[in-house]
Amino acid sequence: MEFLLPIILVFVIVLAILGLCAGVSNDACNFMSSAVGTKSASYRTVTIIAAIGVISGATTSNGMMEIARNGVMAPEFFYANEVIIIFLSVVISNLILLDIFNKLGLPTSTSVSLVFELLGATFAMAIIKTHTGNVEGSISQMINTDKALTMILGIFLSVAIAFVFSIIIQYITRLVFTFNYKKNLKWKIGIFGGIATTALVYFMLIKGLKGASFMTKEVLTWINENTIMLLGCIFIFFTILMQLLYFLKVNVLKVIVLIGTFALAMAFAGNDLVNFIGVPLACLDTYLSVKASGLPLDQHLMFSLNGSASASFIYILIAGIIMAVTLLTSKKAKIVLQTSLDLSKQNAGDEQFGSSHVARSIVRITNNIISAVNNAMPNKVKAWIDSRFNQKEAIIEDNASFDLIRGLVSIVLASMIIALGTSLKLPLSTTYVAFMVTMGASLADKAWSRESAVFRVTGMFSVIGGWFITAIAALLLSFIIVLVFNYTGVIGILIMIGIAMFIVLKDINGNDKNISEDPVFDNAVNSNDKDIILNALMEHNKKSMTDMLDFFKNVYINIIDAFAKEDIKTLRKLLIQCKEQKNVMKVMKRKEIQLMRKIDENLVIKKNTWFHLNYNCVEQILYSLRRICDPVKEYVDNSFTPLNDKYLEELNEVKNKVLWAIDAANITIYSADYKDVDAAIERIKNREDSIMAISMKQMNRIQDKQENIDLSLLYLNIIQESVEIVVELRHILRDSAMFNEKTL
Repeated sequence: MEFLLPIILVFVIVLAILGLCAGVSNDACNFMSSAVGTKSASYRTVTIIAAIGVISGATTSNGMMEIARNGVMAPEFFYANEVIIIFLSVVISNLILLDIFNKLGLPTSTSVSLVFELLGATFAMAIIKTHTGNVEGSISQMINTDKALTMILGIFLSVAIAFVFSIIIQYITRLVFTFNYKKNLKWKIGIFGGIATTALVYFMLIKGLKGASFMTKEVLTWINENTIMLLGCIFIFFTILMQLLYFLKVNVLKVIVLIGTFALAMAFAGNDLVNFIGVPLACLDTYLSVKASGLPLDQHLMFSLNGSASASFIYILIAGIIMAVTLLTSKKAKIVLQTSLDLSKQNAGDEQFGSSHVARSIVRITNNIISAVNNAMPNKVKAWIDSRFNQKEAIIEDNASFDLIRGLVSIVLASMIIALGTSLKLPLSTTYVAFMVTMGASLADKAWSRESAVFRVTGMFSVIGGWFITAIAALLLSFIIVLVFNYTGVIGILIMIGIAMFIVLKDINGNDKNISEDPVFDNAVNSNDKDIILNALMEHNKKSMTDMLDFFKNVYINIIDAFAKEDIKTLRKLLIQCKEQKNVMKVMKRKEIQLMRKIDENLVIKKNTWFHLNYNCVEQILYSLRRICDPVKEYVDNSFTPLNDKYLEELNEVKNKVLWAIDAANITIYSADYKDVDAAIERIKNREDSIMAISMKQMNRIQDKQENIDLSLLYLNIIQESVEIVVELRHILRDSAMFNEKTL
């Protein structure tokens, strides 16, 4: 294995760089959600501030590097070749897991991945050594169970701490400032801004700098001895500064949120950089230690990894720059970021997740508890609290998910918890902390209404479930990879390296395929400009209708063709697609209703009827397609008599008429040119009449004793449902014309 060592080292470093890129894409929601969610600045500005914070925080992460070296395994029990196998399996496992979760658009925890990958790989190697008798100690001695348990408890305990504290602090803050926070800022903003900024500076600079590679003992000693004086000066300075900025008409809350973004990005890099480069640097130290000893890999015990980690500043700086560049260029970051924003937005919107039995039960129990508390509370107290939580007074920027007060609380609290974990050398999960702070703050802010709570609880459980899956998957994957390496040797190592590189290259080539957005709705749902909302509504409705018509056309063609070819697999897929499309239609309709609620009431009254009639027609066509597909699938599945040439020729004629009607409606709606709509409706009516004539012909044909009864009835059903589809297309065209009619 000695000849492979340089190759493995290069490969581990390359994968570390790729891991940095994937990790930053996954964790961007941790430190950008508050600034992006409040629209404190443009997305580009936020990413630049976060990138600078990442580079700054990378220089403070040196003290965390020992976790990868001896936080889980006891290196004195392992030879160099065994340690290299452990590190290699961890790097490969981490890359695979991050790639999978990024593609799913779910935030996962790189801290959990690292700890459980090290645990799984070390456990596998300990079992192998015990089985072969190549060790003097026991499995429990080879694994630092106390340290590992402390880290695991620290990671999962951070969930409860972040969630509970965010609820309490956000609730108190909202009571103080209310949703109409601007009227309460005049003499409170200075003190509030001073407290928030002092907390950020204390945890970022004083606590965070303890691990910086460039800090001297003398400076650290001076900071520790003068901490109270420093905090007092910082508080006085920022209190005065924030009050002055307020009087100068500067939006102080936006300034603090952006400072918090920098601080949280700095805390992220300081805490999570070990997850990406800790193992590669430990692998490099192993390589240098072997070279210095002159011993073969399988004879050199790795006592050296028990020493303090002291990574070169240049390595850490390069890693920080790579993370910053990735942050500025990553498109995947937007996918994961949107998950957090969807679950925490103040206004009801398109809910990304469905409901579940567990979520419904929790929401029902919670509502009962809240009702009981409200009943026991004095009316005056209840009225006062309700006045402080009057969401009708909420001051939210256009296209923002929530207001600046919540964004500030979320980012300050998350920064404090993460930086505290960093100073204690605990790999707290920035994903866990930032996500749970966001969820707790949105819950305290009453952003989870009765209409959205069940969906958001389901979403929160989906994300948290993903974290636990991460832990199990990380442990099992690294465990299996170590076994593969052990029993296949060099061949297995080369194969796994090849698989990892294939995944990386495939991911690079398909980097943009999973980005799915609805920019028209996203830009309008939180806007207060009625003209913008109206234009977005009309544009969104046009796209919804044309997309549905395209779907109808493709499904109808495929049903008829699959029937002719007796293609049962295609028919099964089409039936599933029809059921799924009904949910898509519900989402589109729900979005447009949200936009209609925000336009002029007199205009809504005139458009409402045609809007709902239009979607009723769409639903009816979906129903007709299912009524065609379902019996056709059953017929073909039973291997009954196929279509004869007479029916097939006639059915193709019907198909062409239906497709013509779909295209006619689609072209008119897409062009939004309804001046000749009556003529188009009349031409569609002509196709309807000709298909109806074929239907009457088939009814008479059924009486012929020579006809196959099952095939004749099925064919008649197809013709009749085709007539129904064309009828509904005619109605869709009429309703769309009325819905799009210019109204003053």
